Amino acid sequence: MKKIKKINAAIIIIGNEILSGRTQDVNVVNISNWLNALGVKLEEVRIIPDVEKTIIKTVRETRKKFTYIFTTGGIGPTHDDITAKSIAKAFKVKYNYHPEAYKILKNYYEKGKFNVGRKKMAKMAKNASLIFNPSSAAPGFYIKNVYCLPGVPSILKSMLGGLNNKIVGGKKIISNSINLRTIESEISSPLEKVQNKYKNNVEIGSYPFFKQGRLGVSLVIRSDKLKLIEKCKKEIMFFVNKKKIKIIRNK
Repeated sequence: MKKIKKINAAIIIIGNEILSGRTQDVNVVNISNWLNALGVKLEEVRIIPDVEKTIIKTVRETRKKFTYIFTTGGIGPTHDDITAKSIAKAFKVKYNYHPEAYKILKNYYEKGKFNVGRKKMAKMAKNASLIFNPSSAAPGFYIKNVYCLPGVPSILKSMLGGLNNKIVGGKKIISNSINLRTIESEISSPLEKVQNKYKNNVEIGSYPFFKQGRLGVSLVIRSDKLKLIEKCKKEIMFFVNKKKIKIIRNK
């Protein structure tokens, strides 16, 4: 029997502002939802500082483990935007101006405003391919299985669609959720039995929440097989109804 290749991904969030808490990351949500639709499972997220050695080490390590790597942040015009240069070093290739990126940026800015900082956004690893930016012109880039995107969420999100034909995924990952008015300890035992029964094909997450002064648990069922999700939900609903637990939402 032919073994099916696992298609997965990791995200490397690069930026001291994320680690310090000054900026809240939302790019993981956008990338994860996009990957789910393409049938690529996001398996790891790392947050690292703007330190060249750390970026190089992390990229080299993760690109061997995952089908796709996505980096966010550090490709802007300022002194601490060192991602592009670090990626070049990670692949041991030259870091210089990308002719097409340079042309795009030069045409985008008014005459006399294409300064040194803006020119820097056209520098990247040699032989990198561009990820076009419909929001602010400055392109991202990719080399082999590493895709480098900006840190600004609105710009990053606008660029993902341009990669649809570059990413080869599997079956679309479907997600269903059930919100219950209960606590995790009340359902942990029967939920574990359901998860163990379908552990090879279905992932069930349990997430407690506190809303309007009351506790609850959100169960998220994920798989690329709709029939198995429906079977899981049926078995979960059986013990939920048996325990007379209130269902807040079933979607």
